[in-house]
Amino acid sequence: MIKFSELKIGDYVIAEYEGSRREGEVVRLNGDEKQVCVETDVQEFWYETDNLYPIPMSDEALTKLNFRKETLPDGVVKYKKGSFRLVIPKEGDFSVVEMWYREDRRDHPNVHYIHQLQNHYLQMTKVHLTDEVVA
Repeated sequence: MIKFSELKIGDYVIAEYEGSRREGEVVRLNGDEKQVCVETDVQEFWYETDNLYPIPMSDEALTKLNFRKETLPDGVVKYKKGSFRLVIPKEGDFSVVEMWYREDRRDHPNVHYIHQLQNHYLQMTKVHLTDEVVA
């Protein structure tokens, strides 16, 4: 489950309906009812937050968002998208994350899921993180 207050339009989540889970994008929020409209590859549908799940940070998820991966000689892994950088201590270890964009640097932010990364990215770059390629 994801807290309603953590979600923003454009965030990627996993939505569950009748036991089936699909990744989708938040397209509308209803603050009065605490409902979230998610568009999946099947349809657009309103969900309670009990039926929404975060997408864990992973190499696969960052690759889908078109981050470029660079493994440094000491085993540290750096993910790059435009001027934005995300660094993890070793391959597959997303428990400790550092990120920066120009002079805005964040050491050990509470980022374990893609929607949290998207929200930090938005705060730092003023642009929402999507799967679009950034040079």
